[in-house]
Amino acid sequence: MKNFMRSAAAAIALTTIGLTTASAETRITYKSAKTGSSYYQMGVELAEAMKSGTDGDIIVTIEESQGSVQNVMEARARGGDYVFTTPPALVGLAQEGKAMFEGKGDPKFSEIRALFPIPSLTMHFVMSQESGVTDITGLAGKTILLGKGSFGATEGEKYLGLFGMADSVQIADVELSNAVAALKNGQIDGFVTAGSWPAPNVIEAAASTPVTVFSLTPEQIAETKRTALTIPAGTYAGQEADIETTSLPVVAYTTTAMDDETAYQLTKTFWESKAKLAENSPWWNGVDQSLMPTIGTTIHPGAQRYYAEAGITLTDAQK
Repeated sequence: MKNFMRSAAAAIALTTIGLTTASAETRITYKSAKTGSSYYQMGVELAEAMKSGTDGDIIVTIEESQGSVQNVMEARARGGDYVFTTPPALVGLAQEGKAMFEGKGDPKFSEIRALFPIPSLTMHFVMSQESGVTDITGLAGKTILLGKGSFGATEGEKYLGLFGMADSVQIADVELSNAVAALKNGQIDGFVTAGSWPAPNVIEAAASTPVTVFSLTPEQIAETKRTALTIPAGTYAGQEADIETTSLPVVAYTTTAMDDETAYQLTKTFWESKAKLAENSPWWNGVDQSLMPTIGTTIHPGAQRYYAEAGITLTDAQK
């Protein structure tokens, strides 16, 4: 009987320990982009980093998204376990009820809070060397693939219009997923893509055929009203000089529904894991403290605690 009581007590103790362990585990849903995209892969990498960096205390589940607008819209109904990515500009538009958020305003948008920056959407103008194009004004008479429905396609159209190329360029009716093959086969002279750098499709293109990823001038960059970004020489095969281009910052967000400790641990683990992340995926090299000013919205109090400990100064708009 005594042995039975000891066994029962031990079982209860083990069960209690199990319950305590389970209750200490924090589960997060991370929503970023479509499956197969570089941003979805970043989410997978972040999930692994969070699990490893917190000894399994934070478990991140990746959820496929149809895009940044959807991510922001869902902040209205999600709880304190929701993390999503989007450009800061979209958060501002949602909070002001403008553009794609017109007539869809919600008080919940004012509760969105930033955590940390992730790799920016970076514009790439990829041309075959055979085309001889080395700047945007050389696109006249060329066939360009922009893709459909993506940020890169929208930006590409905008830039063609800004710099007087809209009526002199032939736009190929081909999906961006076919860009590398179409370039290699000579069906197009070049393509425009936006993603983190180094961009997988640009790596593939540069490895399979001689290409030129051309720069924009400082004046052209200023005219786009986007953030200037330098892609270092040697990022792509055959790239001997830096590429000067534009980018749209992207940030990981949550809402005030998330408790301060979870926001603190997520932010702290991200920055402490970033160097290791970059060892396997170079696009994390594009994130450093210089991106902090691009977060023009309020940062979560828990994340603010980490930045104070790390000696990272925040702007008035971020507090």
